[in-house]
Amino acid sequence: MRKTVTLHTLGCKLNYSETSGITKQFEKRGIEIKQYGEKSDIFVLNTCTVTNNADRECRQIIRSVIRDNPETYVIITGCYAQLQPQEIAEIEGVDLVLGSNEKFKLFDYIENFETESISCLGKKPKAEIFVSPLEELNDFGEAFSEDTDSRTRAFLKIQDGCDYNCSFCTIPLARGKSRSLELSKVIGNAKKIIDTGFKEIVLTGVNTGDYKLNSSDGDCKFVDLLYELDKLEINRIRISSIEPNLLTDSIIELVNSSDKFCNHFHIPLQSGDAEILKLMRRRYNTELFKNLIIKLNEKIKDVCIGVDVIVGFPGETKEYFENTYNFLDSLPISYLHVFKYSERRNTAAVMLPGSVDVHERNLRSEILRNLSAKKKFEYYSRFTGETKEVLLETRKNGYVEGWTKNYLRVKVNYTEGIEHQLKQVLLKNTNGIKAMEGELV
Repeated sequence: MRKTVTLHTLGCKLNYSETSGITKQFEKRGIEIKQYGEKSDIFVLNTCTVTNNADRECRQIIRSVIRDNPETYVIITGCYAQLQPQEIAEIEGVDLVLGSNEKFKLFDYIENFETESISCLGKKPKAEIFVSPLEELNDFGEAFSEDTDSRTRAFLKIQDGCDYNCSFCTIPLARGKSRSLELSKVIGNAKKIIDTGFKEIVLTGVNTGDYKLNSSDGDCKFVDLLYELDKLEINRIRISSIEPNLLTDSIIELVNSSDKFCNHFHIPLQSGDAEILKLMRRRYNTELFKNLIIKLNEKIKDVCIGVDVIVGFPGETKEYFENTYNFLDSLPISYLHVFKYSERRNTAAVMLPGSVDVHERNLRSEILRNLSAKKKFEYYSRFTGETKEVLLETRKNGYVEGWTKNYLRVKVNYTEGIEHQLKQVLLKNTNGIKAMEGELV
């Protein structure tokens, strides 16, 4: 019988693209891919460690899988595995813990894998750990993945690691210094995605806008890569997330002039208070951020702008939180991603005074989520009665949902043959904020 494997991913789109790369390695070896929740010979978990909740969820999933399938060979990799390998290895039933450098070479660490019987792998009395030290995290694991449940979007990894030193973040410790994939390889992977039939490419990385290469042929910056991608025969290219200090006028000009790049930006703010931004060690101030948001709205028609924000950071008084709320409320933005501050080991922020009570963090999070709902409803409502091109995905309960270029979620009545297609849709009403209702034109 063929060996089987289940893979599961936690965290960001970058993690999902990397899991897809690992999946392809199993497929090349004739291993049957099972859905998460099904029993399999091997289980691989690609972890996240951005918050304490992420760590907790990783441990819960590991224990659940081992409880339901005690004979499965358990491999744990990703950011949490890089930072806390011993903590994971102590979970009974884990066989292999691989760090960031090792995740794409996992077959080098599985003994007897090529033998016919999966039982030859053998459950370990104690997990083996292979984790490179931080200073050796220089590998670049190429990866691109399709969106789950569809053949519409693919996530293309172009950059890894981060040179920023934000006081709350462990990702530079988990992924190492910023590094970028060679331009020719990015273009080659993009062409593979296009040849497979995908209609949208989403560019991903830890700090995507920090893409840069220095070679004898000259320097290549993020905007240079974007111009090369703009030459490809693809319907849409979307930038997943970009730091405000890296979103330059030349990028804005390209997005405005291109018929491929989506008029949608996701831009981290983290705090709308000047003092908290300094404590966070962010590389911009509120004035730069405000001017950028205004410029985007002036330069790019119907632009959608999402913003990341953290509440409950150490030292965030009620006054400072109100500054953040008022700042966000005043900006022409479309939605928020709200995160509650989470204490992370080996970060500068964990040593700061002025810890905010967890109950207060929850309250502030709810306040900003309500603000996000208001912003999103107002943004969606602007487009009622307009016709937009929608990239439709898969059928759900008699509907097919999809996205416009400017990141409106739209649903239409199911008609045979419309899945994974670009269709003109008349937007009829907002139906709350989950999805606009529309009809095919």
